[in-house]
Amino acid sequence: MTNFYPITIDNGHGERLTFLGREVRDGVEYIQVENQVSPGSGPPMHVHHQQHESLYIHEGKMGVQIEGQDPYFLSKGDSATFHSGIAHRFWNAGDTPLQCSGEIWPPHNIEYFLSEIYRSSRKNDKGMPAPFDAAYLLRKYKTEFDMLGIPPFVKKVIFPIVLFVGKLRGLDKKFKDAPEAV
Repeated sequence: MTNFYPITIDNGHGERLTFLGREVRDGVEYIQVENQVSPGSGPPMHVHHQQHESLYIHEGKMGVQIEGQDPYFLSKGDSATFHSGIAHRFWNAGDTPLQCSGEIWPPHNIEYFLSEIYRSSRKNDKGMPAPFDAAYLLRKYKTEFDMLGIPPFVKKVIFPIVLFVGKLRGLDKKFKDAPEAV
């Protein structure tokens, strides 16, 4: 997939992410990012199975929680690094926009996955991806990403039904050019 940077995605519910570009350092590919998060907004508890994520705070207050630990807070000049396999979430814990920059390595399918999640969330008034989109993307990229806020029962029982019905309705056609999972 060849992209021309910068690429900005917006979920329509308080999160905007800009992919600035990719570079290789010491044989590892990185993608540089900037994000702006409105007060109270931020991604739910999730895990990158193969990617590391590092964010530096330029403005605002960030709440951070690692699964199973108490939340903590960071502010301007602080940074947070989330290693692969570690479930985490962050949010704007302040009253002004949270502005960060950082990088994700190796990026693999992070651009595609987040672009589609944000696109679906933007179209959905509930602030989350449509059920078929979530089921499709989480199944296709299960080796790379997971959303821990979705109950296991939903993932194991409900999502397969949603996928079956959605495919009958042709909802999977919008993902025909989706890159293969790593």
